[in-house]
Amino acid sequence: MIVVLQCAAGKRPGAGCLRTASGIPVKFVADPHAARIAAPAGFAYARPDDPSDVEGSWRDVMRKYNEETDRRGNPLCLFHAYELYQNPTYDLLWKRFGTTLYILSAGWGFVRADSLIPHYDITFGQTAKGEGYKHRGKTNTYQDFGLPVDLEDKILFFGGKNYARQFCELTREIRAKKTVFYNSDRPPEVTDCGDVSFKRFETSTRTNWHYGCVQAFLDGAISA
Repeated sequence: MIVVLQCAAGKRPGAGCLRTASGIPVKFVADPHAARIAAPAGFAYARPDDPSDVEGSWRDVMRKYNEETDRRGNPLCLFHAYELYQNPTYDLLWKRFGTTLYILSAGWGFVRADSLIPHYDITFGQTAKGEGYKHRGKTNTYQDFGLPVDLEDKILFFGGKNYARQFCELTREIRAKKTVFYNSDRPPEVTDCGDVSFKRFETSTRTNWHYGCVQAFLDGAISA
């Protein structure tokens, strides 16, 4: 079984960053130009698929960094994906599912829980006034990381409607059975998502309801 949980805005203090060739920390956002005006100074701002000054795109840099950790370690002190977010649900899922846990990131796509991931501020959700540089719109193009197309394990997804749309787009070619949990009155509006079933999690919680859904799943109160 593959379990997928959407990412979160709250990142742990001390999360590491990728760096430019001259050593400036890179903060990944949806709109770098707006971030240079509104966000804190001291960072280079970029989208994940922007060209880096190191080698290839920043997405390529992140991929290569992970590929080379056995040889050179983790000098930039990046967190594993399950460690990056402050909510304890990620750690609970990691302890139960290990490397079959993936985080669906608005900035990166599918990131396996033990992958090293840099700090980023990208979200599908509404952002506070002055923080519009974080918002990824529906028409923005990203080269999101995907799952193996030949995957046969059942896939469970916990997350909001915008992340459910991203989930379905990225798994359209995967024929494995998928379950998408939701809590609105109607299932998420998505196009062809293959063999998928939608299961409503009834709760009065509207913000971050998916954490309660995960806990109910772990407790055996709901099933896939």
